Amino acid sequence: MKSVKKYLGIVWMILSILLVGFMLYQAVDKVGMAPAGALKTNTMLQWIIILLVFIPICVGLFIFGKYALGGEYDSCLLYTSRCV
Repeated sequence: MKSVKKYLGIVWMILSILLVGFMLYQAVDKVGMAPAGALKTNTMLQWIIILLVFIPICVGLFIFGKYALGGEYDSCLLYTSRCV
């Protein structure tokens, strides 16, 4: 089980980096395709909000993966009778 946690830690770290890259790519693509004027401003505002919400989530996912890879979740909990 410990090795599965470590492999999933790598998956979470890679996934978070890929998600940020994909979101940035989509933001640049969608804002670039929007016609000039109010529609471009609205599209840019929407993507700024999306990025401000989801980039910290991806940072948290990366940190979670880093701790899983480092074995931080291998220890037993204080109030459980069984260790996994």
